[in-house]
Amino acid sequence: MPTSGRPAFKALAWGAFVVVCLGFQTAAYGRQAGGPGLGGGPATARQGLGNRDCLSCHKAFADKYLGMKDVHAVVRDHNCEACHLRHGLVPTLAMKKEGNDLCFTCHPKDTLGLNKPYVHTAVKSGKCTLCHDPHASPYSHLLKTDSKDLCYVCHDKAKFQRKVVHKVLQTDGCGACHLTHASDQSGLLVKDEKALCLGCHPANRPEFTKAHEGYPVDRVSCSRCHDPHSSEQPHLLEVSVHPPILDGGCDACHVAAGSAKPFDVTAKGSELCMACHDPAAIQGTGKVQHVPFKDGQCLLCHDPHASENPKLLKGTTSGLCETCHKDRQDTHFAFRHPPLSGPRGCLSCHMPHSSAHDALLSAPADKLCVGCHQKTADMARQSKVQHPPAVQGDCVACHDPHGSNFKGMLKDRTDKVCYACHTDAETNFVKTYTHQPVQDGDCAACHEPHGSADKGLLKAQDAKLCASCHADFMKPLAGGLRHEPFADGMCLTCHDPHASNNQGMTVSASLEMCGACHSDIEQGVAKAKSKHQPVARGECIRCHNPHQTELPHLLLAKSPDLCLGCHRTIRTAMEQGKAHSPAAEDCLTCHQPHFSAQPSLLGQPVPALCNQCHDVQSAAFGTAHIQIDPSVMHCASCHDPHASKDPHFFKRTMHPPFAAKSCDDCHLPAGGRIK
Repeated sequence: MPTSGRPAFKALAWGAFVVVCLGFQTAAYGRQAGGPGLGGGPATARQGLGNRDCLSCHKAFADKYLGMKDVHAVVRDHNCEACHLRHGLVPTLAMKKEGNDLCFTCHPKDTLGLNKPYVHTAVKSGKCTLCHDPHASPYSHLLKTDSKDLCYVCHDKAKFQRKVVHKVLQTDGCGACHLTHASDQSGLLVKDEKALCLGCHPANRPEFTKAHEGYPVDRVSCSRCHDPHSSEQPHLLEVSVHPPILDGGCDACHVAAGSAKPFDVTAKGSELCMACHDPAAIQGTGKVQHVPFKDGQCLLCHDPHASENPKLLKGTTSGLCETCHKDRQDTHFAFRHPPLSGPRGCLSCHMPHSSAHDALLSAPADKLCVGCHQKTADMARQSKVQHPPAVQGDCVACHDPHGSNFKGMLKDRTDKVCYACHTDAETNFVKTYTHQPVQDGDCAACHEPHGSADKGLLKAQDAKLCASCHADFMKPLAGGLRHEPFADGMCLTCHDPHASNNQGMTVSASLEMCGACHSDIEQGVAKAKSKHQPVARGECIRCHNPHQTELPHLLLAKSPDLCLGCHRTIRTAMEQGKAHSPAAEDCLTCHQPHFSAQPSLLGQPVPALCNQCHDVQSAAFGTAHIQIDPSVMHCASCHDPHASKDPHFFKRTMHPPFAAKSCDDCHLPAGGRIK
């Protein structure tokens, strides 16, 4: 496009943007004012769009849905804005309301029966679109698939296709007995269970009476004995059926069918059960008895007629136990012991009636755990250093056998479990500086909980263990210098692995710790006239890297940069004036780094130090200093040894005669004495 056309193009683009924005604004105003907003039908759907509607752009959508058998009315009318907000040029799925609330705009809850006591979970806590397609469908009622298969999207199909299948389920599907959205009956049944079953299976039929031995079972729930969907047993009987029922011997437990109270039993409580089940045989040699068994409350766990669970249990093994042992429910644990979720559940470890071991365990606790965790037990016993609870089989000292909110099913946070035995550790580790794993309560970061080849149950020896976290830090520097303990992997020579009151988690204060090897410095500091303050305060790491560096003596930086990091006044003077060449090159030309017998850490007395560079015997020196004897001079009285704006390094503040170079106003020229 020519350059001259660009302003016109920009104006056109800006105009299009304004039109889109006005479309949003008009629609929003319509909603607020109660006028022709986004849900007003085809006419309002085209506001600001000329004669076009949504399908003018969404042609693939139209091709996919508009030819289907059942099309949602608002889609058929091209009234997209009944559900969607306008999005203009922005490609986004903007809905007028979230979730089912959008559907309830046209389909009120009361018309769907959602005010009834039992509501389909998919409607109550899910989304209508789990079952219905919001646009169109090849099936009636906008269902996503055929009604016979739709329920199996959520419900396990295998449970409805066992050996014997309820005939009505095969012919009419789930809708023969269940409502889709809500019901007055439990299980979303279309009517009361007894009335529903008797509608197809009249109680007055001879075959019905014969099958139930004349007992008036039409008074009770059919699902007590029968599975309403499918079963492996004949007559849709439950998975587990009490033998007298299978044998047609209801009168083995109940009084005669023709008596006034035909469902009364011939004996009370466990006496009836023990007529067939020998209590001594059930108890065996177990001295510890389950309380319900001991009290004869058989029906607390077992159904006397039939059950969908083995052994006539009233629930799945773990689920049944949890009706009394509520603290062991799934919801209590982030990490659940896998056997509890298996088919045997609690019976994986416990006996149901009695046991020779505490807590009804099926074997001694140590042998029980080893049954599944043999590898862990062998590792603990074969380790050079053994954790006593592990080798003694006292697994529950650290682990909760049912489940836990802590990884590894520990009874508490790792450190809390360890502190139960290592009582001194909790107090000893409360210090100013704490190792991160200790602070996080993760003892297992460094220690093996069952057994180890190394002392202290450590996962590895010395530096190898530290390298598991600090590997990058411990890599040697190319051409660098390494501190000998660091190079030899002797981390614990300087550091406490748990906690310390010293910075860097050192085993003692720096001067004391460093002095253990560098005793000459420690002794020299004690006797010296002047001491470098960082050394006197034990702050060796102010100048030295304790691990490795590219510089000699493990220095953090070269002189004078290292020194000027603290001596900032001198740095400023050197930057703003002329620097004395020894000071600019290396502070150690004149100063000692740790201690000295001279003031200001000087290496020797001032005259001797200055005489190394300045020839005090020369004629020029004598003239400049009016022939005063050099041995009585103190150079720093007049000169700044580091930097000055004066070419002769005179100090900033000078005596006026001195500044005027009239030394003889005060001094005798030859004798060097004051007048």
